[in-house]
Amino acid sequence: MGTVALDAMVFIALGILEESATRTPRVLSVVSSVFERSIRKNEKLIRRSKMKDVITMFHASEVPALSIRRYIERIFKYSSCSPSCFVVAYIYIERFLQRRGICLTSLNIHRLLITSIMVAAKFMDDECYSNAYYAKIGGVSISELNKLEIEFLLSLDFKLHVTIDMFGKYCRQLEDEGVGENQISRLMRVSSIRGD
Repeated sequence: MGTVALDAMVFIALGILEESATRTPRVLSVVSSVFERSIRKNEKLIRRSKMKDVITMFHASEVPALSIRRYIERIFKYSSCSPSCFVVAYIYIERFLQRRGICLTSLNIHRLLITSIMVAAKFMDDECYSNAYYAKIGGVSISELNKLEIEFLLSLDFKLHVTIDMFGKYCRQLEDEGVGENQISRLMRVSSIRGD
């Protein structure tokens, strides 16, 4: 099977090509799961090594009450941005973390999400809401979101282009993560049915 056909199957599996307004694209739950696992691992490492987390303007003073998954679903619901924006935002966050040399934590994920998704929507989608609207969706002030956007773009050197090959690679990675997630979920259901 060729790469193009494989990518198309992955895009469909993640809900990127689906135009259903009533169904939440699977990519949202997969991306949130990947972020949650990364945060658990990072925070465990920070606690064990007793190292200090590098504080940035993306850090909140306390962990937001809204889970990562609910926050991503909220952004999707109210922003109407395409599902592909969530893959591109994932790529942007990875680039940002690498360039800044910081860890993803429960204190910085929400501000990184709203900023990266907004930037991805501006770059990818034909229509996009204003920063003021995204600030309302994300629960931050407009002035804070404007500062976050500038800092984010400067950290990425304004390099927002994602090649088709890179997009496909990240989608395949996410799909692999999602397949593992589904297998674990199925095993748990089978185990509970059998009474193990």
